[in-house]
Amino acid sequence: MIPKRSPFGLIQEDLWPDEWKCLVACMMLNCTSRRQIEKVLPAFFNKWPNAKKFLMAQREEVVELIAPLGFQNRRTDRLFEMTTVYDTGNWKHISELPGIGDYATRSWEIFFKDKLGNHQPVDGVLALYWKWRKKHG
Repeated sequence: MIPKRSPFGLIQEDLWPDEWKCLVACMMLNCTSRRQIEKVLPAFFNKWPNAKKFLMAQREEVVELIAPLGFQNRRTDRLFEMTTVYDTGNWKHISELPGIGDYATRSWEIFFKDKLGNHQPVDGVLALYWKWRKKHG
C-alpha cells in the first residue's frame, strides 16, 4: 500500500518505496538533523544507489562523504553492518538488523508495513505523521 503523503514532508515519504534508502536515511538522522543529511544524502545515493553497490564501496570514501554528519567512523561501520545483513534477506523484522533503532523500526512499520500501532512514536516529526495518519486514515 502506498503511504499517504502528509503535509510534513518526511524523508521517508520522499524515499519510499526504496526500503534500503529509507533505512540509510533513518540511520543518518540519528544524532543529527534533516537539514544536515540533506547535504550528504544526494551524493551518497548518487554514488551508491542500492545495497549491492554500497557493499562494494571503499570504507574511506564513505567516511569522507558522511564526515559532515559527525560520528563518521561509527556511522560507516553501522551502515556496512546493516546493509550486509539487509542484503542477505535472512531477517524477518527490520529490528533484527544491526544499527536499526526505534526510529528506523517505527518508520519501517509505518511506511512499509502500514502498521501504525497503538503507541505514538517518540520522534517529534514521526509522531506528527503518526497522529495525522491516525486522523486521516
